[in-house]
Amino acid sequence: MKKNAHVLIRCIVDFFKAHPLALSIATLCVFISALGAIVAPLMVQNVTNLIAEAIKAGSFEAIRSDFTTFLIVLICSYVVALAGGFTYSQITARFAQKYMHELRCRLFNHMEDLPIRYFDTHDKGEIMSTFTNDVDTIRQLLSQSITTILICSVTFISVFVIMLISSVYLTLIVVLGAIAMILVTKNIGGRSAKNFRAQQEVLAKEEGFVEEMMHGLKVIKSFTHEKQCKNDFQVYVTNLQTVSRDANKFANILMPIMGNIGNILYIIVAIVAVILFIYDVPSLTITGYHATETISIGIIVSFLPMVKQFTNNVSEVANQVNPIALAIGGTSRVYQLLDEEKEVDNGYVTLVMGKYDDNGNIVECNRKEHTLWAWKHPHTADGSITYTLLQGDIRMFNVDFGYTPDKIVLHDVSLYAKPGQKIAFVGATGAGKTTITNLINRFYDIADGKIRYDGININKIKKKDLRRSLGMVLQDTNLFSGTIMDNIRFGRLDATDEECIEAAKLANADSFITRLPQGYNTYIKGNGSSISQGQAQLLSIARAAVSGCPVLILDEATSSIDTRTEQIVLKGMENLMKGKTVFLIAHRLSTIQDAEAIMVLDHGKIIERGTHEELIKQKGVYYQLYTGAFELE
Repeated sequence: MKKNAHVLIRCIVDFFKAHPLALSIATLCVFISALGAIVAPLMVQNVTNLIAEAIKAGSFEAIRSDFTTFLIVLICSYVVALAGGFTYSQITARFAQKYMHELRCRLFNHMEDLPIRYFDTHDKGEIMSTFTNDVDTIRQLLSQSITTILICSVTFISVFVIMLISSVYLTLIVVLGAIAMILVTKNIGGRSAKNFRAQQEVLAKEEGFVEEMMHGLKVIKSFTHEKQCKNDFQVYVTNLQTVSRDANKFANILMPIMGNIGNILYIIVAIVAVILFIYDVPSLTITGYHATETISIGIIVSFLPMVKQFTNNVSEVANQVNPIALAIGGTSRVYQLLDEEKEVDNGYVTLVMGKYDDNGNIVECNRKEHTLWAWKHPHTADGSITYTLLQGDIRMFNVDFGYTPDKIVLHDVSLYAKPGQKIAFVGATGAGKTTITNLINRFYDIADGKIRYDGININKIKKKDLRRSLGMVLQDTNLFSGTIMDNIRFGRLDATDEECIEAAKLANADSFITRLPQGYNTYIKGNGSSISQGQAQLLSIARAAVSGCPVLILDEATSSIDTRTEQIVLKGMENLMKGKTVFLIAHRLSTIQDAEAIMVLDHGKIIERGTHEELIKQKGVYYQLYTGAFELE
């Protein structure tokens, strides 16, 4: 626990930085509540002593004034303690929830800025668990554990000092009992805390497994793999049951043991106090040895509640061991995500709206006036700014790349795509086709070589601006919960309804959309279960169409569409691709015959390139792929 305890301090500091005034008031109220509760035993002691004196004197008249004063102070102390407790509990509850909201937003915003590589190497279910279970453990820490420990600490120290002022003999007995309680907490609580931390880890893995199984439910049912999945899930549940059982077993026996130690300690102190009173043992306090003074009834009456208060504080602190252990595990995972390095972007070339001025030079303008897009290129050497027309000219020079440094995927890849050209990639699965398009988007950075976009090194272009100029249609369609119109507009958020409808017509999606119950306002779920896979692909194509990007990347864009629909879509895509640079990945070679250049890849290398006719004449790998596909047809 010690090696990860620093994350709790970091979390508490962040909490205070987020709401300094409110939490300062809450802390003050904690001290007021604790000190108010401490005054009560002192007043009880004074009242008891006054009553004893009155009984000895046989009259209550002499103590009436002091008795009233002490009684008023006693009542006020309880009222102040109650008010302080109510105030700090309300503040901490409210602002802990507010901080949870801020923390989840912070996590989500940070996650959005993480590189693709992070999501390739981390289970999505575990990431989801960070947003739910792990953040909730922080709520428990901030709203309950911290205030409990703080108020117990104040009370503990104050009561201990009052005990020493009352009787050192009785205080020593209490200290021995406290040591016994601490040892029990360290032994039993430590085991419980260890299992609670393990419970959080196993729970995250279980949620990851469930998310994976739900995502692949159709595959599971198609291959009748339900029994094996149940068995695999049983392993996760059994592990969770085991660590949860052990965690709660130790947690449930801790408090009864602590309570019984407190009760035994109470009885021992009461017996020793009575013995000291009966035998008139001289008093020993923190102020010194008093040979002529003995322990009084008032001291005994006030001391015994303090014993209970003292042991209850130790028990309360011990009871927070498990929530703190859970918080350490949860906070560690939260900050692991927050500490992940954001996607590095050193680019300074931006994409701006522009037009030609009277001299034929490109200048920036607003959306109403703009007629073109241009790259805004500031030059640090002389402070000048140049504008380059966005055309879609992409060139790769001797590019090497590997997802890991020790395994190179692409070897010395060089190619060019002039504005308006269609470049097709073919090859076996894993040959590197999709990897090339990922590099153009800068989802990953190349290990060696250069990629230029309109003559500009893409490392100099801001990633968001680079990706705004690239339209993508992937093999796996990704729709979002919302209307059909919302999903099309995802390609360009400021697109009008008319532009979205025009894009749908361009992709030949308008016909099926208008047949839906609410047309473009039809609500669909994120998994697109209410429409067919082919229809979902058409929406992806419409989304790319509305973006108006000069470069399109079509990664098996028609793979989910039947042959008849494919012909309709291809006719629409001809308009979509007109005047644009297109990178096309397709296994159906009939869809790429009109490409200006076809690249044949094998193990990360371009082994053949040329037009369809040129590659057929070569009778190489492409010829074998094409004729084999033709014979199958």
